[in-house]
Amino acid sequence: MSEQTTAFKPTLGLFDSTMIVAGSMIGSGIFIVSADITRNVGSAGWLIAVWLITGFMTLTAALSYGELSAMFPKAGGQYVYLKEAFNPLAGFLYGWSFFAVIQTATIAAVGVAFSKFAGYFIPALELKDENIVLQLGSFKIYIAQLVSILLIIFLTYINTKGVKGGKMIQTSFTVVKLLSLFGLIVFGLLMAKGDIWNANWANAWEMTSRNAEGNIIGGVAGSAVLGAIAASMVGSIFSSDAWNNITFIAGEVKNPKRNIGLALLLGTLIVTIIYVSANLMYISVLPLNEVASAPQDRVAVSASRVIFGDIGTYVIAVMIMISTFGCNNGLILAGARVYNTMAKDGLFFKKAEILNRHAVPEYALWAQCIMAAILCLSGKYGDLLDMISFVVVLFYAITIIGIFKLRKTMPDVERPYKAFGYPILPAIYILMALVFCVFLIIMKPLYAGIGLGIVLAGIPIYFVAIANKK
Repeated sequence: MSEQTTAFKPTLGLFDSTMIVAGSMIGSGIFIVSADITRNVGSAGWLIAVWLITGFMTLTAALSYGELSAMFPKAGGQYVYLKEAFNPLAGFLYGWSFFAVIQTATIAAVGVAFSKFAGYFIPALELKDENIVLQLGSFKIYIAQLVSILLIIFLTYINTKGVKGGKMIQTSFTVVKLLSLFGLIVFGLLMAKGDIWNANWANAWEMTSRNAEGNIIGGVAGSAVLGAIAASMVGSIFSSDAWNNITFIAGEVKNPKRNIGLALLLGTLIVTIIYVSANLMYISVLPLNEVASAPQDRVAVSASRVIFGDIGTYVIAVMIMISTFGCNNGLILAGARVYNTMAKDGLFFKKAEILNRHAVPEYALWAQCIMAAILCLSGKYGDLLDMISFVVVLFYAITIIGIFKLRKTMPDVERPYKAFGYPILPAIYILMALVFCVFLIIMKPLYAGIGLGIVLAGIPIYFVAIANKK
């Protein structure tokens, strides 16, 4: 720490930036969450519709953020946009939530997914009682959780040595997982079974509810349709999130006014196409009841067994390990830049403001690492997803409302990009996002409520920080 620098170094080009968008989005979700979606909506048409709705929302939000990233091309991303559009409190509430649950819990969940799938090769990493390291009442720590923490520590260390190491990991791992997913989809569609495909699409738009065995237990109608879609989208939104990570590291992107907006478009479009294609592949090789009842929700494993035979299990395990490794690298690399910007505003630990001799916020990286490690030990990953999805979508909606406000309060600021389809598409996104949040509170009140509570807990913390700053 004897040498320090005061400014970020722009080293990321358009390709690197696009790989950060795509690589941060693709973790373990696409391999797993379609099982839960199918249990909620019960039919092929609605399964694909949930992914298309999520893709539409993601692309609309990303294209809207292109305007904001061009207006404020500096580190901090969404924190900066909220602060500029509304006030410092709005920015802080996002930054606080980002540190408390959004980024750190995502890092934890992705890290545990890496360890769980490594368990196919190393039995000691399976979440079984014989692999418990410590137990205090109902609280258990498994070897897999410790491996997850070691992975997060390792990637944090790599990223303290400069953005080039993190960039190299991100680009190489993202290219490999995009090619792997593309290959899986192609092989799967080549192995498509006409009788299964036709059976799955026989009642494509008849929404039903299915149990853990994949059997239909009832129809879904009326307002319950929106509730089922909202509950389903918890998984698809988690799988499609983190596209905005590139905005956090704007200070390290070459020509950010151009490249961030383009990277958001290209990255989210690539991932949306892959996600929809993957689900079309699933329902071309697996009956819907097998999608819904996939062991431990591992739909991709079940599909891969059909495609490749018994070795398919290991093919998917390797793909998910590659995917989650690269995903977590992107999350870790980008997240610390938010805390660095907050520290400059006097709203985070003072040392997070410091850049080390490699021009990266080392203290911020380690603070993020510690928080993610604590969440790795929580063991409540499904609950974390409910909290993350609610908080993330709420802040996306508020940030896009900020575009409308900034058009009035800062009409003369240069906008190399403008929100696509403004004002109609951003307005549709806001409406859909708020409907999602409302129905998530209705369907899963405990964890959505905890998520909202975490956001509101930031209000007194903000005023304490302001008092200390003065």
